[in-house]
Amino acid sequence: MKLLIFGGTFEGRRLAADAVAMGACCTVSVATELGAEELTGICELVVEVGRLEVPAMTELAEKADLCIDATHPYAVRASANIRQACRAAGVPLARVTRQGSELNGAVVMPDCTTAAAFLAGTEGNILLTTGAKELAAFSGLDRHRLYVRVLPMHESISLCEAAGIAHSHIIAMQGPFSQKLNEAILLQYGIDWLVTKDGGGPGGFSQKRLAADSVGARLVVICRPDDTDGCTVEEIRTQIAQLLDQEKRGKQS
Repeated sequence: MKLLIFGGTFEGRRLAADAVAMGACCTVSVATELGAEELTGICELVVEVGRLEVPAMTELAEKADLCIDATHPYAVRASANIRQACRAAGVPLARVTRQGSELNGAVVMPDCTTAAAFLAGTEGNILLTTGAKELAAFSGLDRHRLYVRVLPMHESISLCEAAGIAHSHIIAMQGPFSQKLNEAILLQYGIDWLVTKDGGGPGGFSQKRLAADSVGARLVVICRPDDTDGCTVEEIRTQIAQLLDQEKRGKQS
């Protein structure tokens, strides 16, 4: 059985490792070299690197028996493109959903633009952990207040520079981040407001929340897009096992 997984997430890596161990021929499509690096420990895995649009996704999907969308919960455009590609290729698609977090006590905002408008009426330093691509939404805020934590890639740092973020305010690091490390960063830069997405367990949300509570910083959370039609990792693993069993029986008959 040929399996195609979109996404360099924790769930994508976990499913890729499990699928290979079960005997599936597995290809994983990731957007960046960093995503590919995190897959290097999985043997017999084909990794495609680069941001793909629908035609290229369709070409990959046509070679698969099952496609899995294991992209980030906030990757709305990527998920829409994957759905379109799988429909065009006539290949079944399973979407991974990630359990959300408890948000009581946080300032919850529908999007980054609304969060920026809220923060404009506050005082104190702000740490943005929402990703380099979201920086434009915060362009109206005082740059001296803004600190950003982004992935250590040229693309991310270039976006920070283009947004006018001082190099001394750019924290280029790759997670996972423990509560203690988050606390150290918040204290080092005197952060009063921590802005994040709800990345759930794999995204280190609880470690951010606990760190903010510990040092007295306020948490601003960008709401997740609606995502109610997916499956858990365990459900998709079962689906893969069933397809492999069907394939095995077909060869024996």
